[in-house]
Amino acid sequence: MTNSTATQALSETALVGPAIELVVMDMAGTTVADDGLVIDAFDAAATAVGLAESGEDRDDARRYVLETMGQSKIEVFRALFGAEDRAQAANHAFEAAYDARIDGGVTSVPGAADAITQLREAGVAVVLTTGFSPATQHRILDALEWRTVADAYLAPGDSFRGRPHPDLVLAAALQCRVSDMAAVAVVGDTASDIRSGRRAGASVVAGVRTGAHRSEVLIDAGATHILDSITDLPSLVLR
Repeated sequence: MTNSTATQALSETALVGPAIELVVMDMAGTTVADDGLVIDAFDAAATAVGLAESGEDRDDARRYVLETMGQSKIEVFRALFGAEDRAQAANHAFEAAYDARIDGGVTSVPGAADAITQLREAGVAVVLTTGFSPATQHRILDALEWRTVADAYLAPGDSFRGRPHPDLVLAAALQCRVSDMAAVAVVGDTASDIRSGRRAGASVVAGVRTGAHRSEVLIDAGATHILDSITDLPSLVLR
């Protein structure tokens, strides 16, 4: 089966199993438009900790950031820079740069808020998750006026490991008191989102085409469904 055929097949896969009680949604690239903000903020962070602005080291670092989209940013910087003080400095610089870009204007993926509302009105809980720190997540929510759009909001920190670990999905399931992990759907735009959902035992782990990773990458990571956008999710999980 070719990649395009596999993508088409996953786009048309019907939902089986118990009714979905909870959808765990990624933010940047899935419900929030990225528009290159993450890479721009990374470049600012890399420069702040002394990484050459051009050359093989910068290219390798940017490639790693793209490959690990969706993961906890501090963990990405630890992998890149090793020493904890340098990783923390990079993380602080990243958050400052990203926050400045949020102030310049952040937008939602078209139809995302309506899709969330449709799910919640049908009795499905929605939890928004991110690889950013809680502080940056809150800045995004405030900029979009999304503080009440979902049932809960989770970010990696002292209590939860970030993706691709299953912690955020499992924490959302506990918080929303789902009856079975098979009643959970996870949706995201990166391989890390998909791996997190699979490791947590969600029955639906859908990739969307609006973000960082191509359909083929999402399929290789284990996506059960491929959607053009988050707006396609309600028709998949509601019955």
